[in-house]
Amino acid sequence: MAKNTITRQSIVEHLGRCGPDTRIYLGCDSRRFREKGKWMADYTLVIVIHEDGCKGAKILGHTVREPLYDNSPDKPAFRLMNEVYKIAALWLEFGDLFAGYQTEVHLDLNPNKRFKSSGVVSEAIGYIRGVCQIEAKLKPDAWAASFAADRYLSLKAA
Repeated sequence: MAKNTITRQSIVEHLGRCGPDTRIYLGCDSRRFREKGKWMADYTLVIVIHEDGCKGAKILGHTVREPLYDNSPDKPAFRLMNEVYKIAALWLEFGDLFAGYQTEVHLDLNPNKRFKSSGVVSEAIGYIRGVCQIEAKLKPDAWAASFAADRYLSLKAA
């Protein structure tokens, strides 16, 4: 697994080099798999710091592996809400560093009823609104979760 690059020091150092137009995006994605007969999930969290809103971005990330207690692949609510809880925890830990910057929380959830993730959309939005005091973005506008977190491990491996 890739090294944890989400630290208070790494965020402070990077934001110290950025101007006031910098934007910050938080996202999480997960992958479900079997390991030694048990269901597991890798949760990848990212903080994307978009320098001055136009000069490229720095992706800080962390992946954590945990057992999955919801064994039904047809009902991903447990795993998806864990993504939401982890983003909220990230916000609570580092949100003070984001003061003064436009910040968005991106959830890897699709509001379209054709997708299983739609089943937790209202709970997830309410949780983020209540804990983080911010409106969450959903697919297709949640690129930090859909792409940045999804690709973090492959980017670090390259």
